[in-house]
Amino acid sequence: MRWQMGRRSTNVEDRRGMRGRGIAGLGGGAILILALFALLTGRNPVELLEQVTPTESMVGPSVSSEQFSAEEQELAEFSSVVLADTEDTWRVLFEEMGRVYQEPRLVLFTGAVQSACGFAQSAVGPFYCPPDQKVYLDLSFFEDLRARHGVSGDFAQAYVIAHEIGHHVQELLGIIDQADALRARADQAEANEISVRLELQADFFAGVWAHHAQRARQILEEGDLEEALNAASQIGDDRLQMKSQGYVVPDAFTHGTAAQRARWFLRGFKTVDISQGDTFSAPSL
Repeated sequence: MRWQMGRRSTNVEDRRGMRGRGIAGLGGGAILILALFALLTGRNPVELLEQVTPTESMVGPSVSSEQFSAEEQELAEFSSVVLADTEDTWRVLFEEMGRVYQEPRLVLFTGAVQSACGFAQSAVGPFYCPPDQKVYLDLSFFEDLRARHGVSGDFAQAYVIAHEIGHHVQELLGIIDQADALRARADQAEANEISVRLELQADFFAGVWAHHAQRARQILEEGDLEEALNAASQIGDDRLQMKSQGYVVPDAFTHGTAAQRARWFLRGFKTVDISQGDTFSAPSL
């Protein structure tokens, strides 16, 4: 992927090196104060903890960027360029729809992070949080992709970021709210299927971004598209379940099969038409 000359985004929030601590990281005195206050007010101490700002309870002191390897610093810069490219692409596409694209922020973190969606460990992988409109990414996820799933290549990494930005597009278009309303009335199997359709649409939007970025800025090199398709396939629910437990449970899928994820990304790349990405109306995924 030709990214080195790309614009760097100003919407990156670098929290790497901050120690996500939660209640386990609070000192004994702080815990005692919380317990006493909870006793006097009759409030749940866990709720009190969640109301404390991240700088007060959830993070420790940051680490100088000099302590990060050159490889990780390059990944951070790369992520900023990909984010900027999604901004440029979706700004134009939203203008064509008569809308204004509100740029999300990308939060880089190490180990654990506090978001408006709660406290999360890096093991959950990259995620988008609708309430604060931020994408959260521990850069070690890319090494995990390579080591555990055989996914490598810079465009595979770009696909991961573009997929999460796809969720932001869904948020701005009101799709996430609609999906949440449907899930609230559904049983578990139905709710999982709605989640699958949401995730596959984010894959489609990632493909739309890739096409427009290529057409406008010629970012793709030979083999890049295959890298993204491989990434989409390797993190399909069926492959992940087979690796972890030796069998698959389709009713438990929440992101889609390997074939579905690759197919919807490629469909976005080829059709370029946002209206063709309505996974919720598609009779077959």
